[in-house]
Amino acid sequence: MIAPMRTVYREHLDAFAHDLLVMCDSVRAIMDKASEALLRASLEKAEEALSIADPLEEIKVRCEERAVQLLALENPVASDLRQVVSSIYIVEDFDRMAALAMHIANTARRRHPEHAIPEEIRGYIEEMVRLVEDMGEKTHDLLVAPDADVALILNQDDDAVDDLNYFLLNMLTEREWKHSTKEAVDLTLVSRYYERYADHCVNVSARIVYLTTGLMPEEYIQKQETDRADAEMKQRFADLERQFTRGRKSD
Repeated sequence: MIAPMRTVYREHLDAFAHDLLVMCDSVRAIMDKASEALLRASLEKAEEALSIADPLEEIKVRCEERAVQLLALENPVASDLRQVVSSIYIVEDFDRMAALAMHIANTARRRHPEHAIPEEIRGYIEEMVRLVEDMGEKTHDLLVAPDADVALILNQDDDAVDDLNYFLLNMLTEREWKHSTKEAVDLTLVSRYYERYADHCVNVSARIVYLTTGLMPEEYIQKQETDRADAEMKQRFADLERQFTRGRKSD
């Protein structure tokens, strides 16, 4: 009886993992079209982005129901429990990422046929778009092949997005702004949306670290440093032992 129950449990976990991938791909598609709408002042792309978001609520509800079933179906082992708990949080991160991408699409739609972002500033937003698209791709890859060390790399990508966001806000507050107040507000909000989107990618990566190691990222990094220091100490002891062994033989 135990084996069939484990099989059913595994099937539910696999279905949950598949739903996460579907959510991730949908969120990335929304952001891709929203960014294109923003940069090209495309009403069509803005509408496409918003239409993709419609099925996400259904997937989110299904994931929440599946999580309850998984926790009630059987007493999970530690690794299974980590997967369920991590997945619940990841669903919430994807939901927020979709909302942020929709805010960008709505900004583009609201300003159509005008550009929401002034032309000479658009290059900075293009770079921010490139960075978050890359983070979205890495997030997808982590869901397919969880890896704690790869997950930590997203923190570096997030730093680059944070730097751009800070630069743009600094441009608004410490330089002479020659554009309209409306454009200043749009730039502030859009930059913030991308920055928060990147933060949620980092949140997902933190869940992956916990899923694969049972540790939070800070704990995992500390463990790596401790293990590295222990290995170096053992190597030094081994080198000393070989040195003294050779000395005794020569005597």
